[in-house]
Amino acid sequence: MKRHVSDPYVQMAQKDGYRSRASYKLLEIQEKDRIMAPGMTVIDLGSAPGGWSQVASRIVGEKGRLIASDILPMDGMADVTFIQGDFTEQSVFDEIMAAVNGQPVDLVISDMAPNISGVRAADQAGSMYLCELALDLALQVLRPGGDFLIKVFQGEGFDQYLKDVREHFDRVLMRKPASSRDSSREQYLLARGRRAANG
Repeated sequence: MKRHVSDPYVQMAQKDGYRSRASYKLLEIQEKDRIMAPGMTVIDLGSAPGGWSQVASRIVGEKGRLIASDILPMDGMADVTFIQGDFTEQSVFDEIMAAVNGQPVDLVISDMAPNISGVRAADQAGSMYLCELALDLALQVLRPGGDFLIKVFQGEGFDQYLKDVREHFDRVLMRKPASSRDSSREQYLLARGRRAANG
């Protein structure tokens, strides 16, 4: 708790009006890689409490669309369609697809992590499972040329996952934002340029 309260990014988030310190991770990636622009359609998986949705909705603006989803509740946000539930369940997935309404999606972002049990092997397996499901959703909704950004933890299953992502995108980059705690194994995989389904 003490580490959390004294964390400079937590203090900055409170000052800047962001819902979580995670906002700065997305802001850093945006500054470096320019993954979002006004008018884009973006899906934010694992969105609660809304730090990434805040950043994304401000960038895509009124002409853009943001569809956010999480198992946990998230306070409402202007111009954000929020779907509560487990997107791995068909009914929730269908709701997301209905919100997309056949429109091409430019970007899928995911800061999801499983509930941590403390058993590293189980947590890694849970994390990779979520990553695989997020990739599956991204491949179904992204337009050709669209991008995918996801939190990953290196470990069992990561190399195969990286290989799978590379099959579907032109470039795959790894990012470790300064606002990501040094003690954390998290990194962000940025897949750019969704290949056409037959490509």
